[in-house]
Amino acid sequence: MLLELRAENYAVIDQAVASFGPGLNLLTGETGAGKSILIDALALLLGGKASSDIVRHGAEKAVLGCVFESTPGAVAILDANGIDVGAFSDDILLRREIAAGGKGRVFVNNQPATVAVLRELAPELGLIHSQGETLGSFDQAQQRTLLDRFGGISTEAVAVAFAAWRATTERLEELQASEQDRLRMADLWRFQAKEIADAQIRAEDEDAQLETEKRVLANAEKLYTAAMSAHGLLYEQEGAAEATLAAALKQVEELARYEPKFAEAAQQLAAAKAAVEDVSAEVRDFAEKTHASPERLEEIEDRLAALDKLKRKYGAGAGTTLGEVTRFGEEAARKLAEVENRDVLLAELKAQEAKDAVAYRAAARELTALRTAAARRLEKLATAEINDLAMQVKFSVEVAPSEEVAAWTAHGWDKVEYRIATNAGEPLKPLEEIASGGEMSRVMLALKVTVEESFAAGAGHGKKKAQLPTPRMLVFDEIDIGIGGRAAEAVGRKLKTLAKRQQVVCITHLPQIAAFADQHFAIEKQEKGGRTRTTIRRMDEDERAREVARMLSGAKLTETSLEHARQLLKSSR
Repeated sequence: MLLELRAENYAVIDQAVASFGPGLNLLTGETGAGKSILIDALALLLGGKASSDIVRHGAEKAVLGCVFESTPGAVAILDANGIDVGAFSDDILLRREIAAGGKGRVFVNNQPATVAVLRELAPELGLIHSQGETLGSFDQAQQRTLLDRFGGISTEAVAVAFAAWRATTERLEELQASEQDRLRMADLWRFQAKEIADAQIRAEDEDAQLETEKRVLANAEKLYTAAMSAHGLLYEQEGAAEATLAAALKQVEELARYEPKFAEAAQQLAAAKAAVEDVSAEVRDFAEKTHASPERLEEIEDRLAALDKLKRKYGAGAGTTLGEVTRFGEEAARKLAEVENRDVLLAELKAQEAKDAVAYRAAARELTALRTAAARRLEKLATAEINDLAMQVKFSVEVAPSEEVAAWTAHGWDKVEYRIATNAGEPLKPLEEIASGGEMSRVMLALKVTVEESFAAGAGHGKKKAQLPTPRMLVFDEIDIGIGGRAAEAVGRKLKTLAKRQQVVCITHLPQIAAFADQHFAIEKQEKGGRTRTTIRRMDEDERAREVARMLSGAKLTETSLEHARQLLKSSR
């Protein structure tokens, strides 16, 4: 969800801040007030192309910023791009600066980033249907995702089958590399595997064990003296701790015979005496085993040097462990075995690849059948929804499978394409070829409403649905072009329905739509100090009534228009 949008020195905006909420967020204002400018600002923050022309005249740079609620998918994108979530675990902060000279900078969570990162985040955060374009255009991948959501279709089985098949084919391709390369690498792998095997590494922490023994041997005399001194003080010498505790214990036990409260003290002294005896025995045994041995010390040092050489040679850098060296040797031995047993392994891999391909085809065909059935239902329901919005269209959802290996993916082999004819007698064409931005927005609205209502209805009746991602924030601009009256009210109701399950931001010129807002913002253009500036503010109920009345009657408000506005607002609830 979009939480906040900021713009500074951007076009005619001096400084503007808007805090958005859940549900339906509507922006209204006079023609030319700058409503679409705010949508364009959001588009830039989601990776749109920037130009120095947007910098307010006289300013050095335009600064745009926004705050989105974080999603697991967005966090994964940040991790992949080396951006630390840090203190922003719940939110994602985007900021973009465009200098008057043409240069720009991008920040994500206050860390330098690139426009490419913004574009990568865009599909996860929001989808903008604007006047000139559809940001993160409604391509076939998004059309497929929308169909899968409508049908509650999971692609998990296909993804698992694809991963297994792809892993086998990659091993097969690796094994089928050029003969010269394989033979040259075989000599290297043979040497590496032998060198590591000859080292006879006994344990992953052998070096740590040897370092401990080395320290003991290097300080043998000092350790022997300390251990024997401790043993004497604890046990053997006159006045040793054990003898003193034994005498004290005897006296306290005598006290306990007459005064029960000393029974616990006697137990504590007995435990202390036992502990002293244990420590005394342990240091004595240590002293007996501690002997200076220059020969053993030299042997350990040579062994540590050999192990350190292996870690430097076969590790990934500082901090390499013997376990990593061992695994490197095992991998080299595996590759060598593959080369030496190439013909046998090649036959096994080809058989496995064929088996994996059969499993993938079965899963992909089942997915195609599910999508085809869902497509027939979607096109019927979506056609009715679109035609409710002052359009008379033919609409279809084409699912075209391609069993060619080049078309295999983790989400199946289907090409999903939405096709539409907006005028009688015209052939069906791909959805993205619709000329009118307003028509595109209305079609997208109808599709989203159809899908979300179907998804909620299925979940509400106990029907098992795929675990699909939460819908993104949607922005609609020019959605009301060419409509009015009952059609406008239908658009408003559909926006309200859609906004129950995901955040919607919409610019409208129609009071019938504006009345449905959960949050209503006024975009106003004012002249101050000889400069034009655009501001945005959230309106209270009384201000909303006056704004809707203005939309009904024009600049001059009348009591009749105000009453009509109040009735519209009341009925929209």
